[in-house]
Amino acid sequence: MDSGASKAVPLTGDDELLAESVVHAAIPNELFELNELDVLYEDRTSTLWSFINPEGRPSFTPSMLDDFDQWQDIIQHSFGPDKVPLRYLILGSRSPDVFCFGGDLELFQQLIRNNDREALVAYGHRCCRILDRNIRTLEIPMLTVGMVQGSALGGGFEALLSFDYIVAEKQATFGLPEIMFGLYPGMGAHAFLSRKLGSAMADRIIVSNETFTAQQMYDLGIVHHLAEPGDGVNAVREFIKKSDRRHAGLVGSRRAIKEVWKLELAELNRITEMWADTALQLREQDLKVMSRLVSAQGRLAERIAVA
Repeated sequence: MDSGASKAVPLTGDDELLAESVVHAAIPNELFELNELDVLYEDRTSTLWSFINPEGRPSFTPSMLDDFDQWQDIIQHSFGPDKVPLRYLILGSRSPDVFCFGGDLELFQQLIRNNDREALVAYGHRCCRILDRNIRTLEIPMLTVGMVQGSALGGGFEALLSFDYIVAEKQATFGLPEIMFGLYPGMGAHAFLSRKLGSAMADRIIVSNETFTAQQMYDLGIVHHLAEPGDGVNAVREFIKKSDRRHAGLVGSRRAIKEVWKLELAELNRITEMWADTALQLREQDLKVMSRLVSAQGRLAERIAVA
């Protein structure tokens, strides 16, 4: 289990190290060998730290979705009561200044030009299934935390809305830019924001093409904790420390909120099917705007790779 052990957050003391080794023997190697997700297990707090670590643009490409599918499968089968303890699941990003750009716009252009509704719907359904499983915390009594240290746009913002808590550094930004090329976010924004903020405010955010600061999102109640720039990890650790004694109550409270939401996968899927139908109505000038955005994302990804 060398791969997993090498990525574990080190502990002190022989007894703790031995306990950590036993725990890691129960975690499949595959969890630590994903291509675009960097995963670490911290035994002391029963926390799984995961970081988006893309090979190209920090977007939800099919290859990244492959990793998320496998990540969720392994966690659900290997962690939880009577398995490897898991109380907190954290998702951040290794990309400097970017959490995630969201959907694979390059793929969307290709599918729209090919009039391939089936593939657009399949992509959307796949994203919705991942979000739905995250909402349900993989049926494990744990708290999920999205840690944002940069830009969370489109589907990246939508993905964060499926977490129990969001910790954001003050320089982080949030936005749903799809309206600028005649589309709208189709993988959860309406469902989540309407339930969290009401339909009027949700619509205002979705169609505004406005970039929101972490402070603005905190004031709205979307972000739960603010951190100073560069201090996101410490802020999450502090959240874990303060939450540990009341963990059961927090887990139960989040489950109660989701029960009130009555948000089912079927609703997410219906919205993404409507999104696919709208996407097929985009004009060439809309696709050119999308293309310029893809190019800008690509240039940023290149700078990240060089850095």
